[in-house]
Amino acid sequence: MADRPGGIPATAEINLACADALLAGLTGAGVRHAVVSPGSRSTPLALAVLRRHELSITVIPDERSAGFFALGVGRRSGLPALLIGTSGSAPANWLPAAVEANADAVPIVMISADRPPELQGVGANQTIDQQTLFGSHLKARFELAAPATAAGGDAIARSVGVQAAHRACWPDPGPVHINAAFREPLVPSAGALESPPPATPAAPMRRPLLQAGPETVDEIAAGLAGKNVVIVTGRMRPDGAFPSSVARLAARLEAPILADPLSGLRWGPHDRARVCTAYDLFLRGDIRNQGLEADAVLQFGGAPTGAGLQRYLDRPGHEHWLVAPFGPWSDPSRRASQRIYADPASLADVLADRLPQAGPADWMDRWRQAEARGASLCEEPSQDPAERAVVATLEADLPQDTALFVGNSIAIRAMDAFARGRDSTLAVFGNRGASGIDGNVSTALGIAAATPGPGVAVIGDLALYHDMNGLLGARDRDVTFVVVNNGGGAIFDLLPQRELPEFERLWLTPTDLDLSKIAALYGLRHRATGPGTDFSRHLREACSAPGADLIEVRVDRQQNSARFRTLWAAAGRI
Repeated sequence: MADRPGGIPATAEINLACADALLAGLTGAGVRHAVVSPGSRSTPLALAVLRRHELSITVIPDERSAGFFALGVGRRSGLPALLIGTSGSAPANWLPAAVEANADAVPIVMISADRPPELQGVGANQTIDQQTLFGSHLKARFELAAPATAAGGDAIARSVGVQAAHRACWPDPGPVHINAAFREPLVPSAGALESPPPATPAAPMRRPLLQAGPETVDEIAAGLAGKNVVIVTGRMRPDGAFPSSVARLAARLEAPILADPLSGLRWGPHDRARVCTAYDLFLRGDIRNQGLEADAVLQFGGAPTGAGLQRYLDRPGHEHWLVAPFGPWSDPSRRASQRIYADPASLADVLADRLPQAGPADWMDRWRQAEARGASLCEEPSQDPAERAVVATLEADLPQDTALFVGNSIAIRAMDAFARGRDSTLAVFGNRGASGIDGNVSTALGIAAATPGPGVAVIGDLALYHDMNGLLGARDRDVTFVVVNNGGGAIFDLLPQRELPEFERLWLTPTDLDLSKIAALYGLRHRATGPGTDFSRHLREACSAPGADLIEVRVDRQQNSARFRTLWAAAGRI
C-alpha cells in the first residue's frame, strides 16, 4: 500500500475508519457503555470508542475484572456493554464473565483485536487462535478481516456492529464476540484523528412483547382453577409491572408466592400479603405434615436459589409450568411439563382475569402458619447466625431503590433465608448463572456504574480475594462493599467436606489477609465491626457520604457454622 505524503501509511487511517464504522453500528443500536483495557493491537478500537461521545467509558487494566464489570452493566441495564481488548491471552481473561453471561442471559459485546492472517500460525508475538476462544458460551460470533482498503469495509463493519448489539439482546440474550484483525501501523495521523467520525445511523433494538396464545392461557387456567397452587418467582430482570401483576394473580388463586431474593418480589409497595420469605427454613421440614403438598406450580423466571425450595420442587405429583420470555430452561428437577415463552407480567394479568375459581380456602392459611414457624426459628440464640443480623440491617438501612449486589456462597443463601422484605424498593442482583465467587467485586461495580445513585455489595472474604484487582474500579465511585469476613470458605464448613482431615488446607483456605490494608491499597475507607448496631451505624454513614467504602463484618466461623447447623436441624424437625 502506498504511503501518504509525509510517510505515514494509509493503513492506520483505514483501520480507524473500520473501527469507527463498527462503533457507529453498535451505538446506533443503543449501546452506551464501553469498558476498555489497554493494548497496542486494539488501538483503532480504543480511538474509535473515544470518538463516540454517546459512550460512557471505563478503563480497567485487568481484562478479567473488565469482563465482569461489563457483565454488571448489562445485568443492571439490560443493554450490552462493550468490552475492548488487545490480541493474545488478553481476551481469554473474558471467559469467566462470558460463561456467567451465557448461563444467565446477560448481554455483552466482546471485541478483541487480532493479528492479520499472515501472522497466524508462524510464531508471531502475542498471536493465538482467537476465533474459538469462548467455545459454546456465545450467542453469536463475528470475524472482521483486516481491512485492506476503505471501499466496502466500513459498510461491513457497521453492519456487524448493528447485528452484534441486536444479537446480544434478542432472541436469547447473552455474550457476542467480534474478532477484528488490524495490520500495522496502528496509530493514524493527527489530521485523521481530528476529522469527525461518521454519523451514527439509528438502528434501535425493539424487543417484542411476547404474549401467550388464547389456547395456552386457557390450558393453564384450567390446570390452576380450584387447585392448591404455588407460585414461584425466580431470578429475573427488574420489571416495574410484574410485582403488582403476580400479586394480583396470587390473590385470585389464594396462593403463596415463594419469592427468590433475586426476583424483586420481597421489596416494594405492591401487595406482599402472600409473599413467603422463610420457605428456605420451613421447607426443610416434613411437607406432608405441614399440609403443603401442591397440585400445581407456576414458576416465573430462573431457578430458585435455596436448597429447601429446590427439594420441594423435586417432589413428584404436581403439574409444573415454567414462564420466561428468554433464557435457560430453569428446571433442575426436570418436573416441568412445559415452558411458556411470554412476558411474565402480561401472562399474570391475563390469568388473573381468566381464572374462574380460587383454590381451597385454607391453602394460604397453611402457608402463613408455616411462614411464622420458619421465621420464629431464629429467635433462639443458638439458631441465629450472624448473617441474619447483617441481612436485617441491609433491609432496614439501605436507601430506597439502592442497587444491591449479593455475592455467592453464604451471602446469597443468607439473603434467601433471612430477608423478610420491606415496603420500599431494593434492586437486588447476583451472579447465579454459573454461581462462581470470581468477579463479584467487578460485577458490583458495573451494576453501580449503570445505576443513578449509590451501589452496595455484600460479599465474603474469599470473594473479595478472588477479585481484589476489581477494587481499582472503585475509584471515584459511590459504592459500599460489605465484606463478611469469616476466615475463608465457610460454606464448606456446612458441607460433608468438613469431616475430612484435609478440610482446612484444601477447602477452607483462610487467606489471613488484613482487609484494612487492602482498602488502603485501593483507596477505600475501611471500617471493621461485628454484625450488630455498630454495623448499622457504619452502613448508614457509608451510604450518606460520597466515595468508596469497605465495611468489614467480622464473624466467628466456628460459632456461626454451629448456629447454621443447629438452625437447619431445627427446621428439619418442623
